[in-house]
Amino acid sequence: MASVNLGSLVQSYSIFNRGSSKSKSFPSPASLPFNPLKNQPSSTLKNVNFTSLPSVTCVLTKEDIVKEEDQGPQKPSFDFESYMIQKASTVNQALESAVSLRDPIKIHEAMRYSLLAGGKRVRPVLCLAACELVGGQVSTAMPAACAVEMIHTMSLIHDDLPCMDNDDLRRGKSTNHKVFGEELAVLAGDALLAFAFEHIAVSTVGVTPSWTIRAVGELAKAIGTEGLVAGQVVDITSEGLIDVGLDHLEFIHLHKTAALLEASVVMGAIIGGGCDDDVERLRKFARCIGLLFQVVDDILDVTKSSKELGKTAGKDLVAEKATYPKLMGIEKSREFAIKLKTDAVDLLQGFDPAKAAPLIALANYIAYRQN
Repeated sequence: MASVNLGSLVQSYSIFNRGSSKSKSFPSPASLPFNPLKNQPSSTLKNVNFTSLPSVTCVLTKEDIVKEEDQGPQKPSFDFESYMIQKASTVNQALESAVSLRDPIKIHEAMRYSLLAGGKRVRPVLCLAACELVGGQVSTAMPAACAVEMIHTMSLIHDDLPCMDNDDLRRGKSTNHKVFGEELAVLAGDALLAFAFEHIAVSTVGVTPSWTIRAVGELAKAIGTEGLVAGQVVDITSEGLIDVGLDHLEFIHLHKTAALLEASVVMGAIIGGGCDDDVERLRKFARCIGLLFQVVDDILDVTKSSKELGKTAGKDLVAEKATYPKLMGIEKSREFAIKLKTDAVDLLQGFDPAKAAPLIALANYIAYRQN
C-alpha cells in the first residue's frame, strides 16, 4: 500500500481550514447566523497542528486495523467487542425500562419500535465511557446516555419521513412511517424528544444538580439551531447545488452528525465530574470522531449495498447531495478519515490509558466500521 503525506493533503482539504475556497452557490458557514463555532475558541480544533504531520498509510483495510492496534496506545488486553456488548446490553435494558408499553398504547409502540430496533448504541456508550474516563460512575450517566439515544432515534424517524429523505429502510427494518403511518411517526419522534429531557432531568441522581443542568443545556444546544437542526437545514438547502465546497460540507456534518456525538461525550464528562480542561479536550475529541463518523458514512454509502448497510445505499447520490467522496474522491476521503482518527486518539493522551482504552477503541471502530 502507498503512503501519503497528510500535511499537504490537509492544507487543501482540512475541515478546519477557514481560508479554503468558498462556494459561489451558498454563503460561507462563518457568515451564517446559527454558526456555533463563532465565539467559541475553547471548543474548536484550531489549536491542532495539521501541517507538520508524518507520512502515514491511509487505506482502510483489515490489515491496517491489525497494524494500528498492535502499534497504537490501545492495549491488546482490552476486549472491545465484549465491552460494547456489555455496555449496549445495559443501555438496552435501561431504554426498555424507561419507555415501557403503556397508554396510549399506539404511540408507545411506535416509540419503542424504533428505539429498541437495535443499532450500535455508539452515542450512549460514548457518554458512559467519557463519564468513567473522568472518574464517574456508569449509573449516574445512564439517564443522559438513554436521553441521547432517544434523541438520535427521533432524528432517524424524522429523517426517514417522505418530506425529508423519504427512506423505507432503517437498521434492516421498515422505517417508522412505513409501519405506523406518517402522522404517528412524527408524533413518536416528538414524544422521544420531549421524554429525553424529562428522563435526564428526573432520573439523574447522585450528582451535583448544576452538573445535570449543564448537561441538559449541552444536549439542547446540540439538537437546535446551533446543532442538528442547523446542519439539517443547510443540508436540505444545498441539495442539487453544483458548487458546494468542503467548508460548507464541514458545516453540515459538524452540526448534523458531530454535534450529537459531541453532546454524548461532553455530557458524560460533565456528569462524571470532569474539570473544565478535561471537558473541553473531550469536546475536541468528540468533534473529530463526529466528523469521522460522517466521512466514513459517506464512503460506505457509495461502496456498500443496502443489505450490507441495513439502510438504503446510494441515496445521497440520488438526492444530489454533497458528500466527501463526491468532492474529494474515495481515496482522499479515506485518507481524511484516518487523519481525523489519529487526531482524536492524540487528544486522549494524558488520560489514564486503561480508562481511555474504550474511547480509543471506539475511534478505531468508527473509522473501520463496515455498516
